[in-house]
Amino acid sequence: MRVLCVADHVDPVVYSHAIKERFKDIALVIGCGDLPLDYYDFIASNLNKPLFFVFGNHNLTRIGEFDRRYRPGPEEIPPAYRERRPAGGQHIGGRVVTAKGLIVAGLGGSMYYNRGQNQFSNAGMFFYMLRLVPALIWHRLAHGRFLDLLVTHAPPAGIHDQRDMCHRGFKPFVWFMNVFKPKYLVHGHVHLYGNNGERRAEYRHTVVINAFDHYVIDTEEPREQIVGKPSPEPERAR
Repeated sequence: MRVLCVADHVDPVVYSHAIKERFKDIALVIGCGDLPLDYYDFIASNLNKPLFFVFGNHNLTRIGEFDRRYRPGPEEIPPAYRERRPAGGQHIGGRVVTAKGLIVAGLGGSMYYNRGQNQFSNAGMFFYMLRLVPALIWHRLAHGRFLDLLVTHAPPAGIHDQRDMCHRGFKPFVWFMNVFKPKYLVHGHVHLYGNNGERRAEYRHTVVINAFDHYVIDTEEPREQIVGKPSPEPERAR
C-alpha cells in the first residue's frame, strides 16, 4: 500500500491538475503539520482517499488560519476549525486511528522555544504522549502490534533535527520507538533544500522519514530496501 505524506510547504508537484494521475495508486494521505487546511481540502477531494493530519507549531497562530482571539491549549481544536473541517480530513493529534489496515497515531507540535501555541518541553510531550497508551495496548492485544505509523510534526531527538531550540527533536519520541516499535515515524518541521538533506533514517525497528514537501511510502517495500543501514543511537537521546 502506498501512503502520500505531506508537510510544511505547498508542493507544486502535489498542488497540480495532474494530482489524480500522478498519485493514482495512493491509498492514504498523511499531513505532518504547518499546511493550510485548503491544501488538505484539495488533496482529499481530488484523490478521494482518507487523510489524517496533526497540527504544526505555526498552524494555530498563522494569520487567517484560525481565530486569533481564541487561545487553545496544545492540539485543541479552535472554533474556526470545528466550523470548517477539511474535506475528508481528520485531525489525529493525541489519538490512535485505523485506516486501510494500518494503525496510525498522531502527536503534533514542536519543542518549546518562544511561548507560542502547540509547543512542548520534553516532559510536556511525554505526558501528552501518554494519552495514546491505552489505545496502543488494546491494539497490541487485538492485532499483535501497537501501531504501524506514528505521525508527528517535530522529529525525534538526534534524528533529522537541528541544534536550535525551535528545530530540536523530542527525546520522548526515541523512547516511544524503543517501546512501541512503529514501522514508520513520519515528521515534518525540518525543511529540506536541494539534495543535501537527509530524508530517511532507521532507528532500531523504525524507519524515520522527513516528509517535507511530499514523500510516498510503500508499506510493502522490503525493510532492507527502505534504508541502507541503521542510524546510531541518537546522541541527545542517550
